[in-house]
Order: sequence, then C-alpha cells, then structure tokens
Amino acid sequence: MNFGSSMTDIDAPPTLDDVAREARVSTATVSRCINEPKMVSAPTRERVQAAIKSLGYTPNFAARSMAAKRTFTIGAIIPTMENSIFARGLQAFQEELQRHGYTLLVSSSAYRSDAEEEQIRTLVARGADGLLLIGYDRDPAIYDYLARQRVPVLVAWTFDDNARAPSIGFDNRASMRALTEKVIKMGHRQIAMISGFSQQNDRARMRILGVRDAMAANGLDPASLDPIEVPYDVQAGAEAFFRIMEQGPRPSIVLCGNDVIAVGAMRGAQQMGLSVPEDVSITGFDDIEIARVVSPELTTVHVPHRQMGTLAAKELVGMIEDKRQGVSRLLDAKIMDRASVSSV
Repeated sequence: MNFGSSMTDIDAPPTLDDVAREARVSTATVSRCINEPKMVSAPTRERVQAAIKSLGYTPNFAARSMAAKRTFTIGAIIPTMENSIFARGLQAFQEELQRHGYTLLVSSSAYRSDAEEEQIRTLVARGADGLLLIGYDRDPAIYDYLARQRVPVLVAWTFDDNARAPSIGFDNRASMRALTEKVIKMGHRQIAMISGFSQQNDRARMRILGVRDAMAANGLDPASLDPIEVPYDVQAGAEAFFRIMEQGPRPSIVLCGNDVIAVGAMRGAQQMGLSVPEDVSITGFDDIEIARVVSPELTTVHVPHRQMGTLAAKELVGMIEDKRQGVSRLLDAKIMDRASVSSV
C-alpha cells in the first residue's frame, strides 16, 4: 500500500546557489544581502529578496551564527505579561530589532528574582547576544556573571546614570513627585496611595519616594503616607481602595502606582457609590490605553513607551555589534491632566 511519496521523491530545499542564480548575482552578494543588507545597493537587494521569496529559501541560521559568531537573538525579561504595562515598549523594541536583523525572545519573571536569574542564565546558555532587563533591583552577582559571559545588558523603565549597566528610561521618582506637587497645588492635602509591591521593584519604590518628596516640600508630613501595596491587578486596586476609604479619615485623592491599579480604584469608588472626581480624585501612572478608555479619563503620567523601546533596541544592537559600553539616556515622562482629578 502506497501512503505517499518517499523522502527521495521530495524536492531538495532551495540553496544559496539557487538564489544567486535566480537573482543573477554571486553567492557572496546573497550572503551580504542576508547578513549585512546595508552593504548592498537597493536594486540588488530587492532582486535578491525577490528571488528568496520566489524560491522559498530559508537562510541557514546555524551557518550564519557560526560565521558572525553571534546568534542574532536578544532576550528580554519582563516582570509580567498579565497586563499591558510593558506591551507597547516591547513592541517598539521588537520592531527596531527586526530592522537590524535580530529576533526577540521574551520571558516573564512574575516579579520573582529567582525566576529572573534562572531565565537570564537560560537565555545566555541559548546564545542570546544581549539582554534587556527591567529596573535595577537584582543581585549584583548577576551583573558579574553577565560580564564574565561578555553578554551586553541594558536596563529600561528606569534611569540611573551611575549604575553599572546603562539604562534607557525615565525618572520614576521625579515623575511621581511632579504629579504629586501638581495635585497639592490643586488643594489636595489628604493624600493616600495604592502602590505595586516595592520589594525588589525599584520603579514602585521610587514612585512612593516621589510622593513623599512632594509632601515634604509642601509642608505635609511624608511619614503620614502609608501606601497599600498590591499586585498590579484591577481587583486588587478596588480592594485596596475599599480599605483606604473604610479606615478613615477619607482622603481627597488616591495616587496609584500605575494605571491598572487606578482603574481598580475607580471601580471600587463606583461600587461604593462615590463619584470621581467629585467625591474623590484618582491618578495613575504609565498612560496605557486603558487610561483613556475609562470614564472619567484618567489623570496619569505618560511614559514614552515606544520611544524607550526603539532607543533601547538601537543602543543594545550598537553595544553588541560595536563591542562598546552602552550610553544611558533619560527620557521625559509628562503629566496627562484628564478628568479624574479636580481641585478642592
């Protein structure tokens, strides 16, 4: 009984030589089009790409990696995939990497330092040419390990020009201070806060410090701020809001560590029959899409996610290909003044 063609009947996959013949160029030119496209003129590059598509040719990744002594993959370890906090920045990061011929591998640590360390070692073992990490809170021994392995590392979603690894990001502390000072000038002096967990999360910790900085600078007691720390989750934000409003005295404003928590707080206010911002004002941080979907629209801090992702990709590729130290860059995060806050 014949169940189909044998392996010998199947056409062999197209080769580099086949592409060269189809495009009427040398195999060396085809190789340059694949590995170093900037070194080839646009008309030739287009002809080679057309031949690759027509023949269904797939470059030999292993051979390319051996020749270039790198895998053209970059790893990114983010704290969570459960909401869209990191999505926009990672999308821009991936798009820019693709333009340079790199593939992105993403994993999530679930805010666990042991999981992140394991993922770092796994990505290095798999030959990642560089790593993107979020924030600086990790064992210094990890940076020693990456240095010994000669794997470039770049940090995002925060900024520290004096840190061991370069960063492309924004100042969490200064940004939250600016938002807090703005609402204090609007008359808010009874301030509460719902934060993400601050242990091993320098972004959350710096945002708490930013609120306290603004309170101290404006004659309020920073020690009176007792943030409730919760997971970045809508329901957790709602439950934290209930606790704040029930323990008294009620604040005039609730500052939230990110937009997901803030939307939860807004839901909690609605369930308690409170109007935002007439009964209580609420702010977020990040300016992800949900901040403009809720009603009222959320006052928040705009994080330049796409700019950060694009610049981080360019910098990390430069560190890999030019074998140089990275250069940190501070980006602006601006206040988005919307309807969830009113003067008192």
